Amino acid sequence: MDRGAENGWEVARPLGGASLDGVRMAGFRDRAAAGLDMQVLPQPAVVVVIGLGGDPLTVESAAGRRPMESLVAALSPGPARIRGEHVECVEVCLSPRAAYALLGVPPRELDGSVTGLEDLWGPQERRLRERLTETAKWSERLALTDEFLTRRAAEAPAMSPEVAAAWDTIVARRGRVRVGDLAASCGWSRKRLRSRFSAQLGLTPKRAAMLVRFDHAARALRAGESASSVALACGYADQPHLHRDVLALAGCTPGVLACRTTSAD
Repeated sequence: MDRGAENGWEVARPLGGASLDGVRMAGFRDRAAAGLDMQVLPQPAVVVVIGLGGDPLTVESAAGRRPMESLVAALSPGPARIRGEHVECVEVCLSPRAAYALLGVPPRELDGSVTGLEDLWGPQERRLRERLTETAKWSERLALTDEFLTRRAAEAPAMSPEVAAAWDTIVARRGRVRVGDLAASCGWSRKRLRSRFSAQLGLTPKRAAMLVRFDHAARALRAGESASSVALACGYADQPHLHRDVLALAGCTPGVLACRTTSAD
């Protein structure tokens, strides 16, 4: 297990990663007792947070304020913030292919929001959370989470090969791909690709490419790169194009986004 400290947080990651493709996990504990106040940004992963502390997290979104012991954030969760005190949790990031298999519902049914994990996993979520809370060692907590996900994967539905291949192409090309080319590679019409892709991922291929490109841009901006260099490197037509996409997806300018903190990378 890899353990470290980042900005007052104890962070634990499994050595060698998770057993399943498309799954990343880590444990977090607020050692500095600074509390959590985090904007949830769109990213090309579904994020699951299993709370282990005594206090629930508070999710603030267009639907209002809602306490959640554990939660799942959609690919494009809409304007939302997560706040909490004495936070201790396991975070699991799922690729859309892994999310389709492990959540029990297609990502499209998350309705572009932050949802209580118990709403999806029912009693299984409570039992897993209780076992994780009762276990003191991060290595055992992450192993338990890995085992739980592996069992779910054994009975999970598979995403259609064409949709999976289209998503993989979008990721490999960092969002710089034409929908017509994706459809041709599947042997489908643009209309059929849009329909099947949206049904299984909850995004159109065009929106998915926009999201992947935005994710690379957001990481570069938070790493301190200038907006002009990010626009060029990430395939935007120009800096105003980057500005429009960041405003549409993050609700702020590139300069503001560069200073914001999101879930663990």
